[in-house]
Amino acid sequence: MTTAVAYRTEAPPPAVFPDIDEEAFARDLQALRVELESSIGPEDRAHFRKIQRWGRVCSFLGYATSWLMPNPLSALLIAQGNTARWTMMAHHVTHRGYDRVPDMPEHSTGKRFATGWRRFIDWPDWIHPEAWRHEHNTLHHGRTGETADPDLVEENTEWLRRSSMPMWAKYGIVAFFACTWKVTYYAPNTFFEWRRAERRRAGGAEEFGTPPLVTAFNPLTPQGRDFWSTCLLPYAALRFVLLPALFAPLGAWAVFSVFANSVLAELLTNLQSFMLIAPNHAGDDLYRFHGRSDSHATFAVRQVVGSANYATGSDGIDFLQGFLNYQIEHHLWPTLPMRKYQQAQPRVKALCEKHGVPYVQESIWRRVGKLVDIMVGRASMRSLPTL
Repeated sequence: MTTAVAYRTEAPPPAVFPDIDEEAFARDLQALRVELESSIGPEDRAHFRKIQRWGRVCSFLGYATSWLMPNPLSALLIAQGNTARWTMMAHHVTHRGYDRVPDMPEHSTGKRFATGWRRFIDWPDWIHPEAWRHEHNTLHHGRTGETADPDLVEENTEWLRRSSMPMWAKYGIVAFFACTWKVTYYAPNTFFEWRRAERRRAGGAEEFGTPPLVTAFNPLTPQGRDFWSTCLLPYAALRFVLLPALFAPLGAWAVFSVFANSVLAELLTNLQSFMLIAPNHAGDDLYRFHGRSDSHATFAVRQVVGSANYATGSDGIDFLQGFLNYQIEHHLWPTLPMRKYQQAQPRVKALCEKHGVPYVQESIWRRVGKLVDIMVGRASMRSLPTL
């Protein structure tokens, strides 16, 4: 993404980091991990089914009322169902978080979830499931907070941060991407990273950089046609054509109402997921890094000091926040079931206090504010080149 306006520079804030016995911290974390993994059982399956049921009820109620008229309530319910399917079902299942849970159906395991035709049952979205597995599970989790992290907000918005355009224009650009980011950011970026990895596995040369957005949305280019046929058209046909058409027996008004509510729901689920996901690793109190960690212990410290949690406390709170309010624990152990993060969170926080590791937990509203400050250049991440 490029801009023609002039640039300005801004020095990052100084980073003061406490002395930490990384190995002792890592040993305590490993002991907790073993305890958590050994207690995985039927309760985790029951919890998964409950959260899944809540998401499905939201989707059902949203569509069951969407044919009456365009209205925000139906759109909100549809949006919540969509967000739940991504942030709780797809996110944790593709991480193989439920592979060790007894009696889980095969389609709810990391290997089979949303593969083949089940993509349109398990996780219909702009984002292709295989692209997500590679970009998020492999690249983002493997390089969290590093310059090579494909989801490092400060790096991805450097063009906007340095721009000399008026601040109101910057906020307008942030608002645009917040309401469209699944299709304008996540879908093309995960798709291009996935295709690049496929070419590399096939013996192709190493590629650097990300194609500009115009390449993704230009159907006149081979990459653009591939993106349209793989990501954009299948989801658009399902969400905005097939689902409204199912209400045709109720009349043209019903079809229009479902279509209008589907469009509004898409904007809302983009905004909601942006607020839940984007702030997890952005803020002037979080750290970024310039190279790979040289040990498992250092890697563990990085996951904590480069991530932020939101408020926790109950399934209801966690459901509305997509279980992304346990980001620190999730980045330490991405293959745990959701329920285990609830159990781990207070104990991880206590271990961080014991070892002097900064542990950031604030309301989602405060984190969104810090995210936006990073995006528009009003604040910068803390930088630790050597950690």
